[in-house]
Amino acid sequence: MFQQTLDPVGSLWITVLIALIPLIALLFMLAALRMTAWLASIIAGAITVPLGVLVWHAPVADTLKSYLYGALTGIWVIDWITFWGFIVFNTLVLTGDFERFKKWMIHHATADIRIQTIMLAWAFGALLEGLVGFGYPWAVVVPILVGLGIADLDAIRVAALANNAPVSYGALGAPILGLAAVTGLPLMALSASVGNIVAILALLPPWVLIYLVSGWDGLWEAWPLAVVGSFSYIAGQWPVARYFGPYLPDLSGALVSFWMLFVFVKLWRPRTIRGFGGSPLASVPTTSASIEIGSPREAFFAWMPYIVLILVTVAWTGPWSRLPLLSLFKLTVTAKSSVTQNALASTFNFTPLAAGTSILCAWLVILAILRPQGRIIQQVFVRTFRQMWGALLVAAFIFGLAYIFVYTGMANSLAFELSKIGVWFVVLAPVLGWIGVALSGSNTATNAMFGPVQAVTGRLLHLPVLLLPSLNSVGAEVGKPIAPQTASVGVSTGKFVRSEGQVIRHNMGWTLIVLGYLILIALLFYYVFPNRMAV
Repeated sequence: MFQQTLDPVGSLWITVLIALIPLIALLFMLAALRMTAWLASIIAGAITVPLGVLVWHAPVADTLKSYLYGALTGIWVIDWITFWGFIVFNTLVLTGDFERFKKWMIHHATADIRIQTIMLAWAFGALLEGLVGFGYPWAVVVPILVGLGIADLDAIRVAALANNAPVSYGALGAPILGLAAVTGLPLMALSASVGNIVAILALLPPWVLIYLVSGWDGLWEAWPLAVVGSFSYIAGQWPVARYFGPYLPDLSGALVSFWMLFVFVKLWRPRTIRGFGGSPLASVPTTSASIEIGSPREAFFAWMPYIVLILVTVAWTGPWSRLPLLSLFKLTVTAKSSVTQNALASTFNFTPLAAGTSILCAWLVILAILRPQGRIIQQVFVRTFRQMWGALLVAAFIFGLAYIFVYTGMANSLAFELSKIGVWFVVLAPVLGWIGVALSGSNTATNAMFGPVQAVTGRLLHLPVLLLPSLNSVGAEVGKPIAPQTASVGVSTGKFVRSEGQVIRHNMGWTLIVLGYLILIALLFYYVFPNRMAV
């Protein structure tokens, strides 16, 4: 068994600088050179392998095996679930079902910009993030908000900040699945710990959103809407994250939030209908067409695919189900940790009935209900591959990189030096996640890069084991509004195409405010609720 070396060059600071080379190279290629992510991930892996072999003296064959097992994990754990999530989404788009659902949502958002923002940017955006992620909530929601009267740049900021809370569970839980894979921490425990943090984080965005679209007067008048918007999302998200895992918290949070808001605005509305900027509007008469859109039959057909997805996935992956645990085989290569002196394994576990397979089965049920033509199904697969081929490659290459970073001992060397910061690393942990996603554009990739380091650093500092990895993930979701790659997708349907820099500058101030709020949450869990971060 390969014995890792903590300080292979005789100077820990030089060792740490060498260990940072792959991460710095990757982030430089993504942020400065604007290189496509899959190519940057390949090059970073090509840099990491010789460093691990020549500097940390890892055996060549086992290092390559570790890379292979990581790549297979990325394909099966991440790609398999995100691919079928996109297949479901594109099926709804190409059959026209998504357009029907969008019209239904807009109809029930009323004419008040504050209600429209909370229902569409907050609740509807969370649903899109939970299903597909990758910046698509911006791309879909921004044109709707612009059509409702919000200025283009402000519409992008509103959609981006509304997307803060759902990102850790985006694309059917891909970031948490990835974090569990690279840290070896229990998936359900990570889902619950991130859910605890997100539940407090989610208290803030609805207040910010209402302020951004209507000013202080509009917020003062409609503060009950912010209360219901935040607590309704938490009521749907937190129990699912804690008891059912990372696959559906966004969808359940979105569903509960929208329907509680739907009922609430039937009982209470602001005394003045306001447009963007807080300007008063005249009431809008109800037409016969709007009555048809709002009928119970239309509501059923609008929500049916999402209800099917939730029911099938919960039945398949719930705590009562053994299906996701069925393993056909495992591939493992081990090393002795330079920190704990215990065995450390790079493992690919092939579980054919994992959560991604449940999404496949849900899609088949949706097909049976919608009955699309064969040519539409063909178009769905062609469209999905065109959209996702790069992201599918990234998952494989970034997880291969993460696995060898851990296996060779580079992660332990870096974590050992970072642990000298002491308990104040609790403040730095979410900032690292924020920086990682700002440069890489992906919460999942950020968790893969920094998750192992955060986990080892936490153990060395004797912190609650889930605290730092969870803060890494939530810090990454807070950084999404300033991620160039996410912004590129998000502005693809508006007039700010190829103007990501202007969008990022516009989002920066509020993103820093939310990051500061997250740091306060981090200190709260460290000093007051540490048991919530224990396995």
